[in-house]
Amino acid sequence: MDFYHIQSYSEYKEAYKASVKTPETFWESIAEENFSWKKKWNEILSWDFTKAEIRWFDGAKLNITENCIDRHLDTRGEKTALLFEPNSPSEAAQHISYNQLYEKVCRFANVLKQKGIEKGDRVCIYLPMIPELAVSVLACARIGAVHSVVFAGFSAQALSQRILDCDCKMVITSDGAFRGNKTIPLKNIVDNALEDCPDVTSVLVVRRTGEHIKMKEGRDEWLLPLLDSASISCIPEVMDAEDPLFILYTSGSTGKPKGMVHTTAGYMVYSAYTFKNVFQYQEEDIYWCTADIGWITGHSYIVYGPLANGATTVMFEGVPSYPDYGRFWEIVAKHKVTQFYTAPTAIRALAKEPLEFVKKHDLTSLKILGTVGEPINEEAWHWYNNNIGDGLCPIVDTWWQTETGGILISALPKITPAILPTFATLPLPGIQPVLVDDSSKEIKGNPAHGKLCIKFPWPGMARTIWGDHKRYKETYFSAYQNKYFTGDGALRNDDGYYRITGRVDDVIIVSGHNLGTAPIEDVINTHEAVAESAIVGFPHDVKGNALYGFVTLKHPEFSSEKISEEINQLISTSIGPIAKLDKIQFTEGLPKTRSGKIMRRILRKIASGETESLGDISTLLNPEVVQEIIQQRK
Repeated sequence: MDFYHIQSYSEYKEAYKASVKTPETFWESIAEENFSWKKKWNEILSWDFTKAEIRWFDGAKLNITENCIDRHLDTRGEKTALLFEPNSPSEAAQHISYNQLYEKVCRFANVLKQKGIEKGDRVCIYLPMIPELAVSVLACARIGAVHSVVFAGFSAQALSQRILDCDCKMVITSDGAFRGNKTIPLKNIVDNALEDCPDVTSVLVVRRTGEHIKMKEGRDEWLLPLLDSASISCIPEVMDAEDPLFILYTSGSTGKPKGMVHTTAGYMVYSAYTFKNVFQYQEEDIYWCTADIGWITGHSYIVYGPLANGATTVMFEGVPSYPDYGRFWEIVAKHKVTQFYTAPTAIRALAKEPLEFVKKHDLTSLKILGTVGEPINEEAWHWYNNNIGDGLCPIVDTWWQTETGGILISALPKITPAILPTFATLPLPGIQPVLVDDSSKEIKGNPAHGKLCIKFPWPGMARTIWGDHKRYKETYFSAYQNKYFTGDGALRNDDGYYRITGRVDDVIIVSGHNLGTAPIEDVINTHEAVAESAIVGFPHDVKGNALYGFVTLKHPEFSSEKISEEINQLISTSIGPIAKLDKIQFTEGLPKTRSGKIMRRILRKIASGETESLGDISTLLNPEVVQEIIQQRK
């Protein structure tokens, strides 16, 4: 049976059972019946977690862009592939059909070849969320170049670090980027970064904002004239299944960023399969993931997963607050979006605003809501469910990582029974999660709480860290024998549903008690005055560690001793007196990564008074908030 599109709970259970009992047969069926191959594989899977070596579909030949574009042309040529919504609502949206996308990708691929880019070369892409970003990614894949997208908000220092680490030959950028009512000088940032990157021989520049920029002779060229003169046909490079497709950097808690390497065939199969099932995509749907392609969410669920399924995928250049806080909902109504996938951070920010921003837009096209990036707290879940989904749209609280390539644990909308707020829910077919205790033993039975590991490989997992396989092995496969360690803690309820409780390094030992920060934060966030919170530990003479709460209020002017007392009473009632906070600091905001994750590492330093060793904070979404928190603490 082909389990590519699961449509009932009984089918899910059957698919999951088959994927565990005979995983090679399961994935062979998925791959064979739903994708185009130049040559079939010699071996479905070979793996050794003790060496951190995993290979899927070994010996197969393919090109991922043929699966994302070419094979759709006969049946979906005029269907919109990319639906681009610009930063300013006064600028018209662009509907790029599969036929047009084919031509754009081929032209861009030919430009890359003209500039000397060959199979295996690394190309850094530093672009805003404009169509050229998706096209450049696909153009690299078309010719077998390895793309390394860097979010166009990182500093010159962070950009140069990534360019140097994987030895990029080319950078693709734009004159500038629109972000709400601001303009960001991207080309200037690239120029500064390249002062330390002598091996970059070519910079292609997209004209977007009209910024006045410097062009270095012999290195920099405007892209458009090159595209205009390029051929509209490009024969795709034949790739091996395990050839690298892209490198994507993820920040480690210590040390330099890790260049996660994803390979071609397994990633394609897994991102497409998970997209189809988690979002229950149907032919006429309009799907929108609000992430940036600079993150794994954008790679897997804006570009590769949707396009491999012949979907219409929305790309949004702007921010949810411009020109007002109704922008997301205006776009949903305008394009009749059916699936909407965003971060809990965005939901919490929008929930602080008047409901009028939501109510003036028709959201009845929505069928499925999703969240990504961190576990969603219960208050935000209910706001999302009641006000955006009108209680009619199932919410998939997806759990996965840059390293996993695709979603590992999620409900399947309108299939999984009893979706619970704050629970990622059930593993997808092919995923074998286990909980382990402090002595590395697997915890059997339900309910249970422990460290979350995966005991069997899946096609979408990263294969290595670029240039440092030893670090890959030590980071993910050394903590627990023959298991991939996710770094997260989780609990499993009586029904086998999983709830992610936060990073294991966010478990704080207070007076001998292990306290996960996520449940405490969930309780705090139920207070009617609280918008968001983050808990960290700090040294305590008696307890060893005590709890420090950074709390953002919906209305900052109402911060008071009374609210602090009420917060601790809530914690005491819900979790127990041991979890009460020793210190509560009300803040204007919390330091976050560009993908919306709270940087608890920085908050731990501040709480401990180690403010001289915060490291580079320029890559944060809101670096200015760090100094505000430090000043308030004093």
